[in-house]
Amino acid sequence: MRRVSLAIFACATVLAAGPALAQAPQVEKNISMAMAMAVMQGALDQCTKDGYKVSVVIVDKGGNVAGSIRGDGTGPHTMEFARMKAYTARTRNQTSLQTMKLLEDPANAFIRQIPNVVGVGGGVPIRVGSEVIGAVGVSGAPGGEKDEVCANAGIAKVEAALK
Repeated sequence: MRRVSLAIFACATVLAAGPALAQAPQVEKNISMAMAMAVMQGALDQCTKDGYKVSVVIVDKGGNVAGSIRGDGTGPHTMEFARMKAYTARTRNQTSLQTMKLLEDPANAFIRQIPNVVGVGGGVPIRVGSEVIGAVGVSGAPGGEKDEVCANAGIAKVEAALK
């Protein structure tokens, strides 16, 4: 009976507060599907031009997969690795190559404990101004630095929309 009384009191308190508890909805910028597709295509175009077979994954502001494409002839690991690179860039708000460099210092070993965060180049945050709205991860080129070039080329395709 005591629990019921407490629940009724809590509901009555919330209802009495009414408008005081009401707040405007939160508005956030996030990556759109059209933008995700354009970034993926731009990254694929660059890597194809450079002779690399890659997979590309886009994550949104929340780190969730917004789009992914497995390039022709890529290894089976490239999709998951591209996702982890994108997730790292979004989670850390920096490139996965920068995360790799941080991990060279043993004092930053704690970063390895964050699930799905990797220290390999190829993940780049997508920003509107200074706000990170998602990230792109590329995997399959011979070296993370080359993957990152392709990721940046993909972002360059939507640069005007990010201003």
